[in-house]
Amino acid sequence: MAAPPVYRADQAFAPGNGLRWSPNSKRHTWHRLLAAALWAVPVGAVGEFIVWRNGGGPVAAAMWIVAVVLGVVLAGTVAELDRRSLGYAERAEDLIVMHGVFVKRLIVVPYGRMQFVDVTAGLLERWMGIATVRMHTAAAATDATIPGLPAAEAAHLRDRLAQKGEERSMGL
Repeated sequence: MAAPPVYRADQAFAPGNGLRWSPNSKRHTWHRLLAAALWAVPVGAVGEFIVWRNGGGPVAAAMWIVAVVLGVVLAGTVAELDRRSLGYAERAEDLIVMHGVFVKRLIVVPYGRMQFVDVTAGLLERWMGIATVRMHTAAAATDATIPGLPAAEAAHLRDRLAQKGEERSMGL
């Protein structure tokens, strides 16, 4: 009986077979930072209004502004860490997606199990030229999402995945 292969701990999230992770666009970080800032403006305005209505002075208002700015900076930092942790690779029989800052997750989606591929882009994403690709399977736990791809790359990936899915599901 042959011994099972031995993997080093740092290889647990490697794509294997000499493949490299394909990253998403750096615009994904800017998208998330801009979205956080756009949410922070009304939250900051409401907070300032509440401070003003309750007789708070300039120190309380300044503390509220600092808290909102720190929240946006933290959101930007987490967005960049998230972007750096995300990658995908197309292998012969499946697509693998890795993501996670605090908890790494590796999802393997066999092409033959894909039911459909979905490309979405909200208003801000369209303006920035990026899109999100989602692969849906019968088991929701194996659905995979690749956010922040350049729109043209997302369209090409969608077409490749749909073609590979059709080829693999012919025998089912």
